[in-house]
Amino acid sequence: MRPIDLLNGRLKLRHLVLVVAVADQGSVLRAAEHLRLAQPAVTRSLREVEQILGVELFARGPRGMTPTLFGEAFVEHARAVLAELRRAGERITGLADGEVGTVTIGTLLAGSNVLLPRAIAALKRDRPRITVIVQEATFDAQVPRLMDGEIDLILGRLNPIGGTPELRQIGLYSEPVRLVARAGHPVRSRPDPGLADLLGYPWVLPLQRTALRQELEEVFRDQGLPLPADLVECTSILTVRTLVRDTDAIAAMPELVARAGDGIAPLPVPLDPVRRRVGVTLPARRPPTPSARLMLDHLRREAAGLSARLAEGSERVDEGEQGPAHR
Repeated sequence: MRPIDLLNGRLKLRHLVLVVAVADQGSVLRAAEHLRLAQPAVTRSLREVEQILGVELFARGPRGMTPTLFGEAFVEHARAVLAELRRAGERITGLADGEVGTVTIGTLLAGSNVLLPRAIAALKRDRPRITVIVQEATFDAQVPRLMDGEIDLILGRLNPIGGTPELRQIGLYSEPVRLVARAGHPVRSRPDPGLADLLGYPWVLPLQRTALRQELEEVFRDQGLPLPADLVECTSILTVRTLVRDTDAIAAMPELVARAGDGIAPLPVPLDPVRRRVGVTLPARRPPTPSARLMLDHLRREAAGLSARLAEGSERVDEGEQGPAHR
């Protein structure tokens, strides 16, 4: 017997549905009623399938139609194909509705410690089957990956993107930057410390390529001060916080991070000109996926709550506190 080509376009999906219906119903008449088709149409379609296969699929008898050996084999495969198509439809629907999927977030220092965990927690309560991937790097390192589609959005300080029409930005909230040190730092014994009083201690500053580093350098220049001689350059929030907590290092952190407890606290040394406008950076010409849209919605909601509390001057965040979406 020559091989049967079922991919040449002659076999249709309706043929599979019909054969399974005849097998389940036991007769052409009942299959026609089940499918809401005329009996002659079902008979004609069944004949088409048998002609394509070159075998008889059902034995006609007084008690109805019984699958032949060929019919049993074909019905088994037809059921499997239809089941896979149903699963494919369910998966596509789930992706379209944001029920399942993946969202990849490139994060910077600002927003990664407070806003992002809250937004992720809220998203996972609504859509537990969405996988969230968080990758930390500098803004310059994130942009090429954003344009290539490796990440869906960048969350953090809104770096200037003038002259880059491929990108668009959405502001979420504005946050002051504070100098921080460990709770028992020697400088806290000074009655009214200034920036010059901090130069004798180790410092942790962002990398030179970052906008925050440039603004901090400008603060030092405006006060006629050099950069600290004992310096570590780092953008990892975990590393920065550990260095500040366990040594006499001083660092500049967003307000929400600075007040997050864990043995560190703001210093009474103002950095008034330095603020962080936190938001998301997206590709201008590529619409977000359903999962990314849901992530954006939760980021907006959580940011609105944080912004209101910052404006009231009552933001107090520690490791055991939960935001509005958690209560």
